[in-house]
Amino acid sequence: MRCLSSSLFRRFWGLLPQYVSVGPSQSPNLSPKQSSLRQSCSARPGLVTAPDVVSFWQKVFEKNGIPEARESSEYIVSFVLGAKTFQSLGSEKLCTPLTAVQQEQIQQLSCKRLERMPVQYVLGEWDFQDLNLKMRPPVFIPRPETEDLISLVVEEESWKCKAKNSAFLVAVPSPVILEIGCGSGAIALSLLCKIPQSRVLAVDKEEAAVDLTRENVHRLQLQDRIHILHHNVSYGSAKHLLPWGPVDFIVSNPPYVFHEDMASLDAEILRYEDLDALDGGDDGMRVIKIILTLAPSLLKDSGGVKRAAVVGWPRQSHPGPVNFTREKMIPSPCSDGEEPGKDDFLQTQQSKGQKQPLQPLHPHSPSAY
Repeated sequence: MRCLSSSLFRRFWGLLPQYVSVGPSQSPNLSPKQSSLRQSCSARPGLVTAPDVVSFWQKVFEKNGIPEARESSEYIVSFVLGAKTFQSLGSEKLCTPLTAVQQEQIQQLSCKRLERMPVQYVLGEWDFQDLNLKMRPPVFIPRPETEDLISLVVEEESWKCKAKNSAFLVAVPSPVILEIGCGSGAIALSLLCKIPQSRVLAVDKEEAAVDLTRENVHRLQLQDRIHILHHNVSYGSAKHLLPWGPVDFIVSNPPYVFHEDMASLDAEILRYEDLDALDGGDDGMRVIKIILTLAPSLLKDSGGVKRAAVVGWPRQSHPGPVNFTREKMIPSPCSDGEEPGKDDFLQTQQSKGQKQPLQPLHPHSPSAY
């Protein structure tokens, strides 16, 4: 065990008065479980443990208006100690004094969080659908709600496989999935893992996103089943998107925030994330319209379009001509701060022989990110 030097210990606590009125003689703000554990620890005076540091940086973050102060502190400390979550740290690690190197690492990462850098960028990695993915600015950070989009595709593919097997008693061909706006590769890689026979064409107009997707693909050793393309779907021919022919699914989490609402987004987003990945234009549908226009020339007969995170699309049918046999709005459960009745997903399916663009529905209220 390596103990903190007295000079580093003084440096650690010396930072605190400029942020909060607390000193080393005062007890850190611990949960009952951690307080009990702290009492059983036998660390000598002058040593700093993980709960000490979490409490310290929580107070610093709170004083500086950093959102999710406790969670941010716990993630950073856990990361340095080699754990996924603070709750997964065993009693030995919670009681063991931090080394000078660990303390320095925590301080460096915490200072980045003080600059409103998202925790995902601070750590440089994040778990999504049981996959550990590299993260770095300005590539869009996958949100938890996107997991529902993946579940939707997996469920429908499972249903299609059962239907085809029962009807024809033949092997089901491998589905081809096109993702428009792949970002870190979270959606594409999750689908590859959950649908083992699938292939994915992942497209993004930003080179940084394409590079990060490639890195995560090689990290997970899935390069044999994915083709990554640096391409802007707003320009050029749809032929670039058909290296394997027509696709079974188009999935996307496209920009959806009204342009007038962009300035009100959190500092974490405005300072670090690619704003083009969020700015949906005046009506929030800049890229959505492009996807729906391209869809008929990309999809197989009865292929589907799945896209996530458009908040506020109406559930009723569009009054104009719709050349898809099915439109389904999938509502998400209401949570704190969300308005009931808003929808997070649009699902459409093309009917056989109809190859005209789908007329998009229009959102009826701005979405808060």
